[in-house]
Amino acid sequence: MSPTTFAGALAYGITSGHPAHIANWRLLFIVEGIPSVLVAFLAYIYMPDSADTARFLTEEEKQVAKIRAIQQTGSEGVERVGHINFKDVFMSLTDIKTWIPPLMYFSCNVSFSSLPVFLPSILQKMGFTAINAQGLSAPPYFLSFMVCILTTWIADKTRQRGFMIIGLSLVAGVGYILLVSCKSVAVRYFGVFLAAAGVFPAISNILPWTLNNQGSDSKRGAGIALLNIIGQCGPLLGTRVFPASDGPYYIKGMGVCAGFMFFNAFLALTLRTYLSWENKKFERNDEAARQAGTDPKSNSIGVENEGYGYRNFL
Repeated sequence: MSPTTFAGALAYGITSGHPAHIANWRLLFIVEGIPSVLVAFLAYIYMPDSADTARFLTEEEKQVAKIRAIQQTGSEGVERVGHINFKDVFMSLTDIKTWIPPLMYFSCNVSFSSLPVFLPSILQKMGFTAINAQGLSAPPYFLSFMVCILTTWIADKTRQRGFMIIGLSLVAGVGYILLVSCKSVAVRYFGVFLAAAGVFPAISNILPWTLNNQGSDSKRGAGIALLNIIGQCGPLLGTRVFPASDGPYYIKGMGVCAGFMFFNAFLALTLRTYLSWENKKFERNDEAARQAGTDPKSNSIGVENEGYGYRNFL
């Protein structure tokens, strides 16, 4: 969210010169795109494939990371990295918890894609000048950045990411309701803060929630691929529900975004309920194994979705 905080001012600074030999949008793409391309090459060269190959970790830190990986997936990093287990991939595609997060990501992306694009226009329709609208778009994003850091940290500590996403989605939905139903500039601007502080942090929690509950690396790969294939279709809708003719209140666009954020809260509640049911089933299996004289804790490694090794991250 920190790049988005300064994106409006940066875009204004880049394009305010109105160069005659190149269109503003082309110049903006070049200036903001080249660093991303360069960093991609550096990431390919220097980013490690696993903790075992991370040069910046000490031997003790590598051992800790290895133990954590074994507890979650049942195998060491060197055994997992470098190949795909297609059985795990197909198992992932038949699991309902692989399909709900992409729908959540789609719902959030409807709002995620439209808010940064149309926020300056929305603010201008409130009566602010173009430069003031660019400047006033930064504070909501800064708040969103802080909420992203705080909520992901809390969710990791409490292992309650589902409730976090539900709360954030409701906050965003209320923000859009204020934007669509109120005429006061102050109240509508407050609604922008609520929308930004709900939408972006919700996505920040959906992404790790998907990875937390997939088990093996192959399942994670399938889950994150499906998440992006379906979820990234959200901008196809989000960027088309704010036509200029709907200004200054953009009732249709705000209503669509509000609806999808409330739908996202419902999906998060559904997924959390399912994951909780799965966890209780695992616990019953553990207890049955103990009653039969087998202690799952005696296994040297965890077995995904069986025995002592794996529990869903709620």
